Amino acid sequence: MTTSLKRCCLLFSSPISPFSVARWNPQIPARDFSSLFLRSKEKKYVSFSRPLFSPPQSIPCDGANGRTPVSAEAKPATELYLYNTMEREKALFRPRIPGRVGMYVCGVTAYDLSHIGHARVYVTFDVLYRYLKHLNYDVCYVRNFTDVDDKIIARANELGEDPLRLSSRYCDEFHIDMAYLQCLPPSIEPRVSDHINQIIDMIKQILDNGYAYRLDGDVYFSVDKFPAYGRLSGRKLEDNRSGERVAVDSRKINPADFALWKSSKDGEPYWESPWGPGRPGWHIECSAMSSTYLGYTFDIHGGGMDLVFPHHENEIAQSCAACSKSSIAYWVHNGFVTVNEEKMSKSLKNFFTIREVEFSKSFIEFLLESISSTNYWNSQVLELYHPLALRFFLIGTHYRSPINYSTTHLDVASDRLYYIYQSLLDCEEALRQQTHLSDSLPPETLQCINKLHLDFESSMSDDLHTPVALASISEPLTIINELLHTKKGRKQELRMESLSALQKGISNILSVLGLVPSSLSEILQELREKALKRAEITEDELLQKIEERTSARKSKQYERSDEIRKELSTIGIALMDSPNGTSWRPTIPQSVHEHATVT
Repeated sequence: MTTSLKRCCLLFSSPISPFSVARWNPQIPARDFSSLFLRSKEKKYVSFSRPLFSPPQSIPCDGANGRTPVSAEAKPATELYLYNTMEREKALFRPRIPGRVGMYVCGVTAYDLSHIGHARVYVTFDVLYRYLKHLNYDVCYVRNFTDVDDKIIARANELGEDPLRLSSRYCDEFHIDMAYLQCLPPSIEPRVSDHINQIIDMIKQILDNGYAYRLDGDVYFSVDKFPAYGRLSGRKLEDNRSGERVAVDSRKINPADFALWKSSKDGEPYWESPWGPGRPGWHIECSAMSSTYLGYTFDIHGGGMDLVFPHHENEIAQSCAACSKSSIAYWVHNGFVTVNEEKMSKSLKNFFTIREVEFSKSFIEFLLESISSTNYWNSQVLELYHPLALRFFLIGTHYRSPINYSTTHLDVASDRLYYIYQSLLDCEEALRQQTHLSDSLPPETLQCINKLHLDFESSMSDDLHTPVALASISEPLTIINELLHTKKGRKQELRMESLSALQKGISNILSVLGLVPSSLSEILQELREKALKRAEITEDELLQKIEERTSARKSKQYERSDEIRKELSTIGIALMDSPNGTSWRPTIPQSVHEHATVT
């Protein structure tokens, strides 16, 4: 096995959140999720557990938009350390206002379906969001949509569609993908098209402060006027790449200067401004929207590592140019998802959309097609993996480390999920028969639960070390299965009390990780169905194989019996014999082990 596969095999996964009823049905229309993801103009208050503030008419240049302090009693007991890209080290997390956290995460540019690289970003910050709430923080989580951009306009022109209508459609598709992955909706989701006035106001302030210049209806930021440019990325000004997102403009004073406002062109959406009709540049959008809802000073700004430069570097320059007191305390970035050790991205044409994980071909086919064609993701696909297998796979590697995508890892993730959910379902069914539980626990169970809590808190508080957090539930799951299925375990004193306490402890952890399903029995059935599709066998055909093997055993044809077991194991079906007959469950296919060895 590869090292990464061995690491993944050590992990044990978990359950989920609020989109339970409809989350895995790809036929669900986007409007079914619309109430969960309100646009900024539809929300007058950010959804803290207590009302916090109204979006200001003008952006204040100090403080945190009038947020009031929380009492000292609200301060979380657990100390959280996060890696701060700006300081290049882990630092103790201290919010500006005790008990409250403002977090802004750069959202998608809505011109296509989201790929697995996007999934990693938003699963990462969903875990952080959940863990901050677990630590009793009130969190204002702002995640934007870029719905005005060159890429959107180009795609709309290709399709003969209105750019804003196209971007709105892909915003809806993004919401469905987030529901699949059980990512909680943020507190607010501002869109660029709803914040043109705030963007214009910020550009005016930057011009007034002498950090930008006008050029034939365009407005450019002058990087030479901002000496601290490059501090976040560590890049020198002469190393900067001009034309990162658009063509190089020879009219600029410095090739690294970037657009704050772009004059309108034929066939493009535009808004009136003091500099003439046009639209915002890419970078100014997030500076304006984050300051509108969180102020110029807030706690966490997050996104993928690819945004460190130029996007976040430019955000810092813009925000500081508009307000000298601008300051974000923690810059948090997740690592890349790679394919064949190369960053997954739409520009490199080597990406899988989130939908194609749930409806994907084998990894071998993918490799062959990716070599011969740049349009492999449009090929016919089959329904193979559960969305939670993708979430588990993503959480199974530390968020700052690169993670190499393969269906091998999704097979392992699916197997771990099945084990966890089956163990919890068996526990649930056993407890259903118990009418009364005492308040006592055996010392060894209490010790296990205390260790579970300590291991989880210490790993998550150490820069969200989710692989260790997942591994922390391994021992409790083993004890549950011993109590349920071994003679010694079934005789243990206070057995049901132990089962109940262990189940609650595991479920609490899985909830923080976003892995709690609405129904254990339903998700197990879904995992079985997907395993059958991966194995390319129907349930009727499988049952016939099981019947054939049973007949062979009765006839003492043990060689044939073993052949059938091995055949099924090769395609990812494990048979389990008991006094009540033979049952089956999904397992890691033998071909996956062989593929891992080859690679």
